[in-house]
Formats: sequence, C-alpha cells, structure tokens
Amino acid sequence: MFQGKWYDEVAVGDRFGTRLTVTEAHLVLASGLFGDFNPLHVDEEFSKKSRFGGRILHGPFSAALVSAPVGMYFSGTAIAYLEHSCRFVAPVKPGDTLATEWTVTEKLDKPKHRGGICVMKCVARNQHGETAVEADGKILVASRARS
Repeated sequence: MFQGKWYDEVAVGDRFGTRLTVTEAHLVLASGLFGDFNPLHVDEEFSKKSRFGGRILHGPFSAALVSAPVGMYFSGTAIAYLEHSCRFVAPVKPGDTLATEWTVTEKLDKPKHRGGICVMKCVARNQHGETAVEADGKILVASRARS
C-alpha cells in the first residue's frame, strides 16, 4: 500500500486529489447507510420534476467521497482528521465524475504530537468543469521518526 506523506515532507502549496465516477451503487448505498430515503435520492419520477432534474447523491456521501483523498495522501502517517466542512455548490448525480483537488494552505507545527496540522482547501469539479463541492479540512500528521 502507498505510504502516505509525513508532516515534514509536506509543503504549503502541495496539491493532491483523485477522480471518481459516481454510480447508482453509491446512491443506493448512501440511502441505506444514512437511512435517508428522501425522494430526491430514491424516486426518479419525483426528482425529475425537481430543480435538479433527477436523483442526487446525499450531501454526507459527497463529503465522504471528497475527503477520501486526504486519507490516502496521509495513509499510515495521519494521527487524526480534525475538521472537515463542505459547501455543496452543485448537485452530484449518478454518472458524474468528480475530480477532487486538495491544496495544503498552512502548516501548524505541533511538537508535543511529534508532527503538525496540515490545513487544506479543496475543490471538486464534475466532468463539465463545474464546481460541485468546496471543502476545508485539518489533519494532524506525524513527522518521520528520527533514528
């Protein structure tokens, strides 16, 4: 498995992300996980008449998809994901491909924790280049152990 970045390897301005196509399975899974069967998520005929023109993915699931690259970028080096907030700018629908780009905007040294906090911003765009989700996050990351 990919070894994540250590705190001392990360620089302000570093960028990372992923691309993922949202499928019908994501929508069905989210409904069951959250117990949210709002017709905007599960009723095609109802949702076709809505402002969205079809079913949309749950906000919390969109937030989870957007945050996943953070977990992978700091795989094995993260101590704790401290904060995550999202703004849902446009709907995410089955068939959309989300390209997520995170940028490290600040580093806060935390010697007591033998690492520091990486402050990050994210933009997730769909296949048309439209912003779907904007996010902010903070993650506490370990520094490489000195031998």
